[in-house]
Amino acid sequence: MNERKRERPDDYFKDWKEREALAEGMIPLVGQLSRSKNVKCYIYGKSLVNRAVTQIMKDHRYVRQVEENELSEFETFPILKTLSELDLGPAHIDIGRLAVQYYDHGEGAGLTIEDYVRREVADLIGASAKPASKPVDVVLYGFGRIGRLMARILIDKTDGGDSLRLRAVVVRKGSAPDDLVKRASLLRRDSVHGAFDGTIRVDEERESFIANGNEIKVIYSDSPASIDYTAYGIDNAVIIDNTGVWRDEEALSQHLKSKGASKVILTAPGKGSMKNLVAGINNDILTDADKIVSAASCTTNAIVPPLKAMDDKFGIVSGHVETVHAYTNDQNLTDNYHKADRRGRSAPLNMVLTETGAAKAVAKVLPQLEGKLTGNAIRVPIPNVSMAILNLTLARETSKEEVNEYMRYMALHSPMRKQIDYSNSPEVVSSDFVGSRHACIFDAQATIVNGTQAVLYVWYDNEFGYSCQVYRILEQMAGIKYTRYPKKS
Repeated sequence: MNERKRERPDDYFKDWKEREALAEGMIPLVGQLSRSKNVKCYIYGKSLVNRAVTQIMKDHRYVRQVEENELSEFETFPILKTLSELDLGPAHIDIGRLAVQYYDHGEGAGLTIEDYVRREVADLIGASAKPASKPVDVVLYGFGRIGRLMARILIDKTDGGDSLRLRAVVVRKGSAPDDLVKRASLLRRDSVHGAFDGTIRVDEERESFIANGNEIKVIYSDSPASIDYTAYGIDNAVIIDNTGVWRDEEALSQHLKSKGASKVILTAPGKGSMKNLVAGINNDILTDADKIVSAASCTTNAIVPPLKAMDDKFGIVSGHVETVHAYTNDQNLTDNYHKADRRGRSAPLNMVLTETGAAKAVAKVLPQLEGKLTGNAIRVPIPNVSMAILNLTLARETSKEEVNEYMRYMALHSPMRKQIDYSNSPEVVSSDFVGSRHACIFDAQATIVNGTQAVLYVWYDNEFGYSCQVYRILEQMAGIKYTRYPKKS
């Protein structure tokens, strides 16, 4: 498709309105596929479900910029229309990649778009296998920043209810008489991530709130071992522990003493011999026998993908990781006592130098880098989106151009494309990455290379991007499997 150039339109406004009409026509087709067939459609990994017209058009624009091709709604709409007319089983289908492959291979080697699409998804036509044998119950233990974002993701991905279902959140009883209302309100409105996309209704009599039709029980408890989830109609549930209170396998095993709980995911670095998993990197070590795992930290999730990519291509001799991290809830708003050094000083008013275990934690995911990395962190006065600076000594000389082109390829075409995003804009700042679903975003404009020395800058939404990584581990642990198309991409 790189060689296929569309002529510059004589009338930009007319061209825009034509593409806008096509994007508008995509919305009901995407919704129909998602709701009735559990088929999720994407444009280069960006979900089209519940997207507005201009968002869909921006997704196309992104591909044109980073792939340097002419992908537009004119190419993708016929692909989507054909898919909507087929009797498909559940799947994830990237219509952007299907379109690019069609035009890159001589317009389907003489096939019409309809025949090409049918050939590419032939084994999906008439398929009835669901992503799971039955819906899997999920419980959020803790309802703070990560807990509420996990709730948003789970509710957004409920669709027909055939896979993961958020059934309850567990919290300590607050002192306010309207505790339930306040919990629901925090899910409804978020100062960083904006309003909840949908409706939330509180049912105080049933001690639950209903978000986009999902009834979510609010269970009050002070102990992870004393809950009977089956009393709420919940069984064989995956518990996502967002509290960070219990960090080793022995402590987290308390959850499994509760009736109706089957597995546990910790949203913090795990201690001891517990498996620390980063989706897209070492999640292949997860087995059916694993009952308790850690999804590592937001920073570990952000730095491991680019570190693995660089080590695979160039070899990493040594390096230093400096994170410029948004302040978090464990810091103080104003100067006050804190058990940790410096963290007692006002978070909104200071840059706070502190330690991070992310560099050492890398070795739990990438053992080949053990002892090769050091790390530190600076907490800065912003509420979300952080940056990691990777100062690396490589095993061979390279250039800025080679590194950037390689990372662009990894972001678009490698198995790590859900983890690594790519930006080549000279104008982006931290707030531009709020809501990113990737573990990190590689900033090509900032790359510095001098022989074997390379300095890479990667952004990451330490809240939402990390929560998406946790969700990917959750899907795997729950046994949720979708067939993905195109199979060759």
